[in-house]
Amino acid sequence: MAREGGGLFAGFRVLGRFSGHVPHVLRYHGRHREFYLATAVGRSVHTYNVKKLGIVAVSNALPQDITCLAADRMLIFASYDNILHAFARNKEVVHIYEGHKARIHLLQPFGDHVISVDVDNVLIVWDIQSEEEYLQVDFDKATFAVSAVLHPSTYLNKILLGSEQGSLQLWNIRSNKLLYSFPGWHLAVTTLEQAPAVDVVAVGLVSGHIIVHNIKFDETLMKFQQDWGPITAISFRTDGHPVMAAGSPIGHIALWDLEEKKLMCQMQDAHSTAIAGMSFVPGEPLLITNGADNAIRVWIFDGPGGTGRVLRSRMGHSAPPTKIRYHGQNGEQILSAGQDGTLQSFSTVHEKFNKSLGRGSINKKKSKKKGLKLDTMALPPITVFASEVAHQSDWDSIVACHQGYITCTTWNYQKTSMGAHKLRPEEFSKHKPIDIYATAVDITSCGNFAVIGLSTGRVDVYNMQSGIHRGCYGKERAHEGAIRGVAVDGLNQLIITAGSEGLIKFWKFKTKDLVYTTELSSSPNGILLHRDSGILGIAFDDFSISVLDIETRKIVRTFSGHHGRINDMSFSPDGRWLITSSMDCTIKTWDLPSGCLIDCFLVDSAAVSLAMSPTGDFLASTHVDDLGIYLWSNRSLYSLVSLRPLPADYEPSMVTRPSTCPVQDVDVAGDEETCDEMVEYVSPEQLGEQLVTLSSLPESRWKNLLSLDVIKKKNKPREPPKVPKSAPFFIPTVPGLIPRYIAPEEENDTQSKVVNLGVLAQKSDFYIHLEEALSTNEYTAPLNLLKSLGPSNIEIELRGLAPEGGGSMEVMLSFLRMIGMMLNKKYNFELAQAYLALFLKLHLKILSSEPNLLEEVSRLSTQLEETWIYLQTLFNQSLCVLTYMKSALL
Repeated sequence: MAREGGGLFAGFRVLGRFSGHVPHVLRYHGRHREFYLATAVGRSVHTYNVKKLGIVAVSNALPQDITCLAADRMLIFASYDNILHAFARNKEVVHIYEGHKARIHLLQPFGDHVISVDVDNVLIVWDIQSEEEYLQVDFDKATFAVSAVLHPSTYLNKILLGSEQGSLQLWNIRSNKLLYSFPGWHLAVTTLEQAPAVDVVAVGLVSGHIIVHNIKFDETLMKFQQDWGPITAISFRTDGHPVMAAGSPIGHIALWDLEEKKLMCQMQDAHSTAIAGMSFVPGEPLLITNGADNAIRVWIFDGPGGTGRVLRSRMGHSAPPTKIRYHGQNGEQILSAGQDGTLQSFSTVHEKFNKSLGRGSINKKKSKKKGLKLDTMALPPITVFASEVAHQSDWDSIVACHQGYITCTTWNYQKTSMGAHKLRPEEFSKHKPIDIYATAVDITSCGNFAVIGLSTGRVDVYNMQSGIHRGCYGKERAHEGAIRGVAVDGLNQLIITAGSEGLIKFWKFKTKDLVYTTELSSSPNGILLHRDSGILGIAFDDFSISVLDIETRKIVRTFSGHHGRINDMSFSPDGRWLITSSMDCTIKTWDLPSGCLIDCFLVDSAAVSLAMSPTGDFLASTHVDDLGIYLWSNRSLYSLVSLRPLPADYEPSMVTRPSTCPVQDVDVAGDEETCDEMVEYVSPEQLGEQLVTLSSLPESRWKNLLSLDVIKKKNKPREPPKVPKSAPFFIPTVPGLIPRYIAPEEENDTQSKVVNLGVLAQKSDFYIHLEEALSTNEYTAPLNLLKSLGPSNIEIELRGLAPEGGGSMEVMLSFLRMIGMMLNKKYNFELAQAYLALFLKLHLKILSSEPNLLEEVSRLSTQLEETWIYLQTLFNQSLCVLTYMKSALL
């Protein structure tokens, strides 16, 4: 059974995704007089301004990942598989071109047309506006497999095609004629680029050669060679310096001086992967590069030697992140450790606040000299880390474990770099063991100590400021098996350790003494402590979850329902929810007070790590084989969400992961569907027949009934009210607490002068209902009427029950029976007391002289006494427990 409407979390946006393997596109906006950069990220196109490298637009998502990108003055062309789309205003798809039978791998805008080439060697020229085929040319793969396309500058209606066989062809698209065939260099052409000079084209070959060729006279002007593999991208500088830049598959960039015809300088490790796209900004000393390492960099050439330095950059993880945690209490920074070995900080506010803390290294000085590619000093990827903001401006505030490595590293968030200390036991300071490694880590809330658990079962404490070893737990080791988790409470009193042998141990933090041991039903996979509430979440290898209270040291909740390894857990800030992710691709939210599953949804890729914001507004997740950090908004903060337990046969629905652009508000119709599940709860008048129930009336309706004469004396006006000179018009209303208009009556033309005595002696509605209740024994109607009246009207009604007020003994007896009914049913208890007290005050003399009334009053007295003795016993018990709790030393 699936739930109707939305769940607890809704996709909001993704952080840390900036570029892919598709080359970027540079565009100039004439009206803005500014250059814009477009990159393909997954299924969307991101547009950045070059001036600040700030994101200005995110396109609507296509059904699949974009594989090819191009742009002209007005449109951005993006293709996936065999379908080509055109985006307008960097946002919506305005044209779709369908006709290819295979995947498109080359695009070239061409005036009012766009040229696309697929992997089956079919070239199609499309009319942009009509979306129709203007021309289709089929090439033979064996003789001319198209691998590059270029429109030479000033060559009207002509395109230059490069092939995998090495030859080039110049075609006239309008007449569909092959104008000239260049023999080439018998090496596959990888890229073609127009030089600033007319008729000159740079040809990149698979061998690493760059040929600067004049296509008008078919002669080679210059020839260069790089030793880094095929040429991936070429760009020419146009600000007065005759420089050509060429990219390589290993991330290096070579800058060639075209006047001297020699290599000017190298920019090694510009990217950690292949240079996907490279373009000089026209007329400026700026080079923009992007690569599959999820990075965009703007280089400026303003220094001596002609080499460039990074001016601006946007970069995320080049390999999927493995662990994320919020840093600080404002919920604005997320620390992320990736398989690329880096530790990065992503801002949920703006990309300009992102930080990269770099990559772990055994010796930073040596690794800087050697460079990234030959870096044997690089540490393995971080598996687990812990951070604390206290004292982060004084010393290192982050401690991290590395995959299969015994040494834990410290990191400095303020300096955005690796810290000063390497934390490992003293006996391993000179040699590194192969089979011993750090498995768990935690940092105290004060930021002074780091607790590290090893695969041997040993748990050590280190000082964060000095890096000095401050002791270990247990004689030789804390556990027989590997440490699966460590946690320190908020006051540095207890440390909790979990071992793979199935034990949870509680230790005194300062004295290192063992306090208590809890045996678990299965081997724990990991633990997570919510310090504010003192509850410990334990994930087991059998896919179940338990919650342990560290005060009582007992398991208080057990949850089961996952069908795969539990990857991560996160508590909500108030400790009410436990959110878990598993390899079964589900993210589940467990409500701890009720012990029930309240939300569950499926994602297309299993969530590796989870982190709930300290402010409770977002849930962050990272997924298998994905570079992004996904934010899910907590819908309970801004809309009605059902938190009822999910049924046993609940089938979670697949939820698509959000894109970079924040998700807009759902329309009104969608909100209404969501709210249909929220059935308004109406509280019954009485929860149980044995319970004494009070009315929901305000105290002003019944508390001062016995003091009305005193109140009237105090409120007596000193002088009669004055009639206003011009009274405003009001529709006449019936006197009472609930305003009601007087029904219009038909006016009689003839007015009778005879006084109707029946009008003067008219019975009230309350009086009539009491009379009827004598025969029917139904007192609900007179009681509801009395509850709707104010204190003064209640007194008038009760005075009118006596014979001297126009009433009768039968009606007085009916009123006493109504009070008896209220005491029997035990509801409106305080009203029964107040009404009876006023009745006795007004009619005490009559009651004492009438045997029927006296008998009814004595019966009521017995009822009152029994009810009050029962209530007093309960009150005394509660007061006794409360007094003990206040005075006892716990």
